[in-house]
Amino acid sequence: MKETLIRLKGNRRYLEGIITQACYVGAQIMCWTFIIHYGVTNLGMPAAEAQKYNIVAMIMFLSGRFICTFALNYIRAEKLLCLLAATAVFLTLGCITLEGYIGLYCLVLVSLCMSLMYPTIYGLALKDLDDDASLASAGLVMAIMGGALMPLLQGTLIDILPNIGYISSVQLSFIVPMLCLSVVCLYGYRCLNNL
Repeated sequence: MKETLIRLKGNRRYLEGIITQACYVGAQIMCWTFIIHYGVTNLGMPAAEAQKYNIVAMIMFLSGRFICTFALNYIRAEKLLCLLAATAVFLTLGCITLEGYIGLYCLVLVSLCMSLMYPTIYGLALKDLDDDASLASAGLVMAIMGGALMPLLQGTLIDILPNIGYISSVQLSFIVPMLCLSVVCLYGYRCLNNL
């Protein structure tokens, strides 16, 4: 086990994969958690109506899994991960800067982009690990702690950030998932270029 840990400690693709997985899981939880808050705060919706947008986001996530799995027949996993993450960053920027329903639609569409990220990051991080893969996979599973820590950071930002013009503190708080998705994009790019 000691030798395996030493080898994993020196594997940049794996270590960056753990960080990327934590960022991805954090972004996913933040986007899904704060869709309701976004609708209630920015659009004055009742929470039950805003929850419907959260359900649509999850349906898009599920649909995206099938679409992206099909796309993997034609596009390398690294490239698709990079493209989806870049699109998600752009959509998150839209959720931050655009008013009304367009910002909410951008936020919902992020789920479509996130659908392939977890298994793709997992596979890329474990690439060529052979006998070390079983222990290495435990580290990747532990990366889900990003889903516990990052929403706390976003919620804190909502509480402390002021509104800037028409941009609410809720919108501004989406800087956190945008940064997390940027990490995913960078990892896809680095893997595409053999890290």
